Amino acid sequence: MHSAAKILGYLGLLPFIGIPVLILTGQIHYFEGYTYFTQYSAIILSFFGGIHWLDALQNRRKDHQLYIAMLPSITGFLALIFLEGHWLFSTLSIAYIGILMYDKYVLALEKDILIDYTFMRVVLTTIVVICHLLMASI
Repeated sequence: MHSAAKILGYLGLLPFIGIPVLILTGQIHYFEGYTYFTQYSAIILSFFGGIHWLDALQNRRKDHQLYIAMLPSITGFLALIFLEGHWLFSTLSIAYIGILMYDKYVLALEKDILIDYTFMRVVLTTIVVICHLLMASI
């Protein structure tokens, strides 16, 4: 996998880690941080749906993948509108884990790229879910 993709993937963790730190150190108010964190989380979740959208189009799949590609965006959007607090953090976390599992079994990547991508996604998703738990406990 391209090193820039790895670097950008890990840099994407900065808001997930930084926002709770800013709240805990009193640099930003909890409500402000909560809003930024959940909005960023929903945006990044949508990005993972885009990966499946592209994969389905490039590989001319006519199965469920194109429809599943829309679920992260819809889930994130509806969660932001209808949920709050622990329910919102839980829903976003479960969605991240769910799309990771779906990635592992559906993405049509070359074997060496899939191994690197899956490893990176497991690390990223683990850290993202831990950050959601941290935010829920603040």
